Amino acid sequence: MRSSAPGSATPERCSGKQRVVPGGAPRYAFAPLDGKVHDRAAFSCGVPSLDAYLEKRAAQDMRKRVAVTHVLTPAGSAGEILGYYTLSVASVALDELPEELRRKLPDYPQIGAILLGRLAVDTRHRGQGLGELLLISALERSLELSATQLGAYAVVVDALEGAEGFYQRYGFMPFQDQVRRLYLPMRAVVELLT
Repeated sequence: MRSSAPGSATPERCSGKQRVVPGGAPRYAFAPLDGKVHDRAAFSCGVPSLDAYLEKRAAQDMRKRVAVTHVLTPAGSAGEILGYYTLSVASVALDELPEELRRKLPDYPQIGAILLGRLAVDTRHRGQGLGELLLISALERSLELSATQLGAYAVVVDALEGAEGFYQRYGFMPFQDQVRRLYLPMRAVVELLT
């Protein structure tokens, strides 16, 4: 499930699962949100809080360096937003992890993580595997950051009610007392992407 070039992706159906195919002509492109280029007002995923965030707060959060929003657009048509996700730095209390994982980690009160804060697909483009494409892009970026620029043990997501199953299909596990707060250790990200 590796992409052929940064910022480009070509989906292909294989065994009922979408994957990114190296060497194919890109149908989609990823880019950081640019309020002057991307049409935020036209995006609608059906969840008012996610729509409002993209339209009103995402660019502001980027300027303040609170979170970075990455948008998925059709290749050659940068204005239309098919989906988006946000990434930011987070930490996880060591005691939130299962004992078998804690034993393998340094005895720090908190460990570094990357927060996948939001992930949404425009309703007009549902059923095309774009949610998976967005998630794989977020995981690839997170892995690259954790390997080269900052220490992060896992990717963390605070799933909206009903979205937990989507993340669990990719190996995300719930924290001990928080069923909608999930994590995927970076070692599992490596396995998923190779």
